[in-house]
Amino acid sequence: MDITIRVAGEAGQGVKTTGSLLEGALAGLGVHVFSTQSYMSRIRGGLNWFDIRVGDGELFGGKEQAELLVALTSSALDILRETVAEGGVALFDGPPADGALGIEFTKVAKELTGSAIMANTVAAGAVFTLLGYEVQALCDYLRQAFGGKGEQVVAGNIRCAQRGAELVGRWKGTVKSPAPAGAPRQVVTGAEAIARGAATAGVKFYTAYPMTPSTPVLHTLAGWADQYGIVVEQAEDEIAAINMVCGAAYAGVPAMTGTSGGGFALMVEGVSLAGMLELPVTVFVGQSPGPATGLPTRTAQQDLLFVLYAGHGEFPRAIYAPGTIPQCFELTRRAIQTAQKYQTPTFILADQFLADAAKNIPPLDLSAGPVDRCLVANAPAGYRRYAVGQGGVSPRAIPGGEAMVVVDSDEHTADGHLTEDLAARVAQQDKRMSKLDGLSAEAMSPVLYGPPGAQTLLVTWGSTYGPAREAVDLRNAAGRPTAMLHFAQVWPIDTAAATAALGQRSRVVFVEGNQTGQLRTLCRQLRLVGDCELIARYDGLPLVGGEIAERLGGRP
Repeated sequence: MDITIRVAGEAGQGVKTTGSLLEGALAGLGVHVFSTQSYMSRIRGGLNWFDIRVGDGELFGGKEQAELLVALTSSALDILRETVAEGGVALFDGPPADGALGIEFTKVAKELTGSAIMANTVAAGAVFTLLGYEVQALCDYLRQAFGGKGEQVVAGNIRCAQRGAELVGRWKGTVKSPAPAGAPRQVVTGAEAIARGAATAGVKFYTAYPMTPSTPVLHTLAGWADQYGIVVEQAEDEIAAINMVCGAAYAGVPAMTGTSGGGFALMVEGVSLAGMLELPVTVFVGQSPGPATGLPTRTAQQDLLFVLYAGHGEFPRAIYAPGTIPQCFELTRRAIQTAQKYQTPTFILADQFLADAAKNIPPLDLSAGPVDRCLVANAPAGYRRYAVGQGGVSPRAIPGGEAMVVVDSDEHTADGHLTEDLAARVAQQDKRMSKLDGLSAEAMSPVLYGPPGAQTLLVTWGSTYGPAREAVDLRNAAGRPTAMLHFAQVWPIDTAAATAALGQRSRVVFVEGNQTGQLRTLCRQLRLVGDCELIARYDGLPLVGGEIAERLGGRP
C-alpha cells in the first residue's frame, strides 16, 4: 500500500522545509518514500506544494490525489481540498475549518520557543501521529538532523514535535499508513545524484549561470568543492559558461556546465565550437516548459530535438536521459567518460520533475573513481592535434609539454592550423563524423519492462520511466498485458535493439512530457515505427501512473 502527504502553502513559508523534514524522518522508519515538488516562479506568495509518497514497496513517481493534506494557508486549503482522496484528511494551520482539522502550528511554535521558525516541526509531529507512527521516531531523527546546531535547537524542535503529536492524539492512526519495510534510509534527489556522478567522475571545473531546474547541481557541487577539489564558478551568463568549459577542456581539465532551455540557446555557438575543436565537454540540460521563459519552475520533456540538432554545422554527440535517480548518477559518469573518449560534446537531459524528485535508495557506488581522460602523455614535438586516428579519434595531448597543441575554430589541417583547402576540409569532417560509428556501437540499448510478449507497448524516455512503469503494473494487475520500452540514451539510438523490442506489437504508445511526441518523431525518422499513439502531458506537471493507465483505456 501507499499514501501521499501533500504539504502546501506560499513560497517562503517553509513548505520545502516541512516536506524535507517529513521525508527524512519517514525514510528513517524504513518505509519507501518518493517526493516531488510543484512551485511557482516567485520568491514569496503563490501556491507551492511538496508531495511525499510513502509505501511498503518501491515507488517510482507521484500521484494526483493525497491522503493527507497539510495546508499552511487558507488558500492552499481551498484550492487543494479537492485533491484529497476519499477518506483522507486535511490538516490546517489555523482554527478548525470546514472539513479540516485545525492545528495552529505557527502559534504553538511561538508559544513554545518564542519564534515561528519551528512551526514545521509542530506540523511534522501532528503528521506522524495522524499516520499512526510513534513521534519518538521523529524525535530521534530531529536529534540527528539538528545535532550540529546545538542542544537548544534540538530541544526546541523535540518539544514542538511532541506538542504537535499531543494536539492530534485523539485522531492517531486516522490515515492508514504503510508498515516499515526495511527500505534504505538514504534519501537522494536527482540533482544530487547528477552532482555526485560529476564529482566522482573527476570533474574539476563546473561553471553555470543559475537557471531552474539546473541550479541545484551548481549549488550541490559548490558545497562539495573542497571535498572533491572542484573549482565551481558562477558565470556571468551562459555564453561565458560554455566558453570557459571549452577552455578548461582544452587544458585537459574534465569540465561540465548546466543550464535550462533559454540558457542552452545561448550556449549553442559554444557547443559548435566544442564540436569543431573536438573538446570533451559535458552539458546538463534541465528541461522546463517553453517557448521563451515559459513556465520556468515547471517540468517538461520538450528539448530532445533541440539538443540533438543544436549547433551550426554537423558534428557527433551523445545524449543521455536518465529515468531514475540511480541513473542520474550512472549516466552522468557515462556522459563524462564518453566525452573524454570520443573528444566530442555529450549531454545529460533531465527535467524539473527528476531533478527535484527525491527517493530513498541504496548507497551509490562511489568506488569507481575518476574516468579515463584518454590523454597522450609526453607527446613529441611533431605532434598533430587532429591527425586521423582510430575511429576518427585523434591522439589528444594538452598544452605544456614539448608538443604544440594548436586548435582553431575555423576548419583546419591535421596540425590544427586554419585552412581553406577543400580536400583537408573533407578529410577533417569525415574524421569527426566517423566517431558516430563508435558512439553507435557503444549506445545503451533500450530496456524492456513487463511481459515480453505483451501486444501493448509503452515507449518512454528519461523521467517518464517511473510513471509509465506504474501504469504497466496497474494494467497487468487488471489483466491487460502491457510492457514498456525505456530509452535512457536517446542519441545515438541502438536501432537493432529497438527494432527487436518493438517487434510486431499491435499497439505502440509513446508516453512523453511534450505536445508533439519528440522521441516518436525521432523514431519515425529512423524508421523504427510507423503510425502509433501518443500520450502527452505538457501543462507543466509530471505524468503519473494512474493517469497513463486511465488514458490507455480498457483496450488490451
